[in-house]
Amino acid sequence: MDEVLESPAVKAYLIRLIGEEGINLLEKFPEEGEWSDEQLAAETGINLNSVRHTLYTLYEKRLAEYRRIKNNETGWLTYLWHLRMDMIFEVIREDLETILEKLKARERYEEENDFYICKACNMLYTFNEAMDVEFMCPACDQKMEHFDNEILLRALKKRIEAIKETLGHA
Repeated sequence: MDEVLESPAVKAYLIRLIGEEGINLLEKFPEEGEWSDEQLAAETGINLNSVRHTLYTLYEKRLAEYRRIKNNETGWLTYLWHLRMDMIFEVIREDLETILEKLKARERYEEENDFYICKACNMLYTFNEAMDVEFMCPACDQKMEHFDNEILLRALKKRIEAIKETLGHA
């Protein structure tokens, strides 16, 4: 686990995913065996609700798995958890692919549209939306001006290229 958390990029990803308290749980998570959420809370001193929230968040990303056992006397279910940090790079790759697709869609939208802005209320409209209201802001009745989105487009393209390079698509 320590070697996974040594990477600044991986640690930053995990902090965004599970927060500092989640990182604290990962650092204290016993290396061997399966553990119930109650055992983990007792062992690590982390609040039970925080332990559960972290485990379910990791489970959603396939970074934690559980085995369910049933107590035949009480009928209660116990979930025994273990980490799957061996999946971390695959999970990050999948998230980057999703982000890349969203950025490409936004880039297309920015390239395919011409924009107008109301300087008074800072509302942005496409050419068609602005034309429908005769280039007068429907919120404050001020005249709209053309909006140059070149800076945004350059930033999108730069970010897309950086992600493609990271993923080996370049």
